[in-house]
Amino acid sequence: MPAISKKGVSMPESPIRKLVPYAENAYKQGKTVYHLNIGQPDIKTPQIALDAVRIHSLDILAYTRSEGSEGYRQKIAAYYEKNDIHVNHDDIIVTTGGSEALLFAFGTIMDVDDEVIIPEPFYANYNGFSTASGVNVVPVISKIENNFALPPIEEFEKLITPKTKAILICNPGNPTGYLYSRDEIKKLATIVKKHDLFLIADEVYREFAYDGATHYSILQEEGLEDYAIVIDSVSKRYSMCGARIGCLVSKNKSVIKTALKFAQARLSPPTLAQIASEAALNTPQSYFDDVIEEYVERRNVLIEELNKIEGVQVANPKGAFYCIAQLPIKNSDAFAQWLLESFDVNGETVMVAPAAGFYSTPGVGLNQIRIAYVLNTDSLKKAVNILKEALKIYKD
Repeated sequence: MPAISKKGVSMPESPIRKLVPYAENAYKQGKTVYHLNIGQPDIKTPQIALDAVRIHSLDILAYTRSEGSEGYRQKIAAYYEKNDIHVNHDDIIVTTGGSEALLFAFGTIMDVDDEVIIPEPFYANYNGFSTASGVNVVPVISKIENNFALPPIEEFEKLITPKTKAILICNPGNPTGYLYSRDEIKKLATIVKKHDLFLIADEVYREFAYDGATHYSILQEEGLEDYAIVIDSVSKRYSMCGARIGCLVSKNKSVIKTALKFAQARLSPPTLAQIASEAALNTPQSYFDDVIEEYVERRNVLIEELNKIEGVQVANPKGAFYCIAQLPIKNSDAFAQWLLESFDVNGETVMVAPAAGFYSTPGVGLNQIRIAYVLNTDSLKKAVNILKEALKIYKD
């Protein structure tokens, strides 16, 4: 039988999705499953975006330009301007989700066996994107004890080699919910300029900043124009995960020119989804005000309830809608599977994401889980109670 490629064999499973068969079996047994494992918001998509698709007047669902329609890119640039980010529509390439933007970025600036430094834990698919691109992730560990703040710059410098091409951050962070400060961004800007590296920032959760904090984009940092690459998406901002529309943004003309060749190879981003995404840009600020208020309440309830459980340590997120919880267990993969296969409280159980998949350092995060607080507060309370009862009887 023909062999599978080494790349295919080494491609990691998603820690978020690999437990789906066990959840499906739980449903077949009549159980209710509270999904804390995936960042699929239950917030309604803005009606203006749905209506734009419903009432479109297209006779032919044709290709758009490879970089995305000019009208949409102009409106994205206007959106950034409102957020004190000054870019032109020619600095933007529309992609099929933020995932494709990351793949384009990796392909544009890195060759096989090049290295990208990433503070971990990080979005699990960064491992997958690096494997697909033949790129090596070099992790620098951030710790739950200090809320997953940026590791000391000295730790980054220790890891830089001739193969290092970029530093990648997610801000606010998935899976930690950590929001990098302006000072931390400036420290990263200094190091990438010193060592002539790119700084890639996954900013898809830009709107979700709490407790009076504000998001500071790498595109706002003066002097970083040739070094900064931003990854963005409509998925979480407008609760439009299924639209699969994102973008790559950079003032570096060589980056955009090169990324466009990757965009041309896949022809164009989806037409109807661009129509919906363009309309979503007209969403009123009141929508975001309500969403932020809801997520702050959910976060507060979740953290309060988790802190009541003996032996649980949890980081307090300042953005996005995730947190990392450290449990009094040895292996969260086994625990997560056991929750779905063998445990329930009155016919209800919970699905979590084992956190080891959000690290690339072997053996780290084995006793941690990522929780997405994308459920209403009543459901969050029930889900945490299930975790509490489960931990009372679970044996590693």
